[in-house]
Amino acid sequence: MQKTFLIFSLFVLAAFARIQTRQDDFKVLWSAWKSVYSKSYGLGEDTTRYQTFIQNYNHILKHNGENHSYKLGLNQFADLTSDEFKNKHLGGFDGPIAQITESSYSESIPQPTAGSVDWRTKGVVTPVRDEGQCGATWAIAAVEAIESAIAIKGKGLTALSVQQVLDCSKSYDNFGCSGGYMDNAFQYVKDKGLATEADYPYKARDQECQSAPTSAYISGFKDVKPVKPDDITQLTTAVNKQPVAVAVDATNWQLYKSGVFDNCSDNLNHAGLIVGYTSDAWIVKNQWATTWGEEGYIRLKLGNTCGVTNVASYPVA
Repeated sequence: MQKTFLIFSLFVLAAFARIQTRQDDFKVLWSAWKSVYSKSYGLGEDTTRYQTFIQNYNHILKHNGENHSYKLGLNQFADLTSDEFKNKHLGGFDGPIAQITESSYSESIPQPTAGSVDWRTKGVVTPVRDEGQCGATWAIAAVEAIESAIAIKGKGLTALSVQQVLDCSKSYDNFGCSGGYMDNAFQYVKDKGLATEADYPYKARDQECQSAPTSAYISGFKDVKPVKPDDITQLTTAVNKQPVAVAVDATNWQLYKSGVFDNCSDNLNHAGLIVGYTSDAWIVKNQWATTWGEEGYIRLKLGNTCGVTNVASYPVA
């Protein structure tokens, strides 16, 4: 898969370099893309998807020829219209109205923070997941924050069960693959504990709550609230301590490839895990596999970009 993907990437780069792209090139590119992502369609749908693919490809070429801080690229979502993408892959986070809130960030005066931090370099961040056809983004962000919090405490990095949170936390005002809230997931794990991914594997679908050995607990969680609109000092302070789960507007993330992204509002419809920041960007872990973005990550312009400061929280291990 990696070798095939590399060959495909080189082909795409060569195609991008052409001033004119012939119809035959489009067909070859379409066949290569379908092969890499294991896509197949009936005859009628193949024609429709091909037309959407070419529209997305031309949009990528146009965007990348302009002066933007980020690049777009062909990925597993290149056969979807923007509306189809939103309907299939966004909406897994429900707004903060029904969210359990435990307490605001405990340090009202932010502590001195580093110029940058990246928890991936410290061995406390699990590999990028793929949520598939399930609105599990809220559960994944919460579980990944718990994994990192426990690892930072020196208890080892272990993949924990997202599926258990999906199946078993519905009495906490979560809705499985139809969406949920990170704080409500934290409250469930505080009360009930959590199994490992190996003992309770991810199925990307709703099912009945199963029994499994409990391997992890948390003692609580904290909400990170800005002291004023768009202030980031509380969030940077929190991220200096550990990765933080956040709600985001991912409406325009479909074809993101690399760079510092800034094309969004604060219409929260997705969730992610901030694993660090640089002088100009938040480093956010997503759940659409490593074939999307920067090997599964996106860099958001430092600030309240995509609404990252509006709903942010972290577990206390």
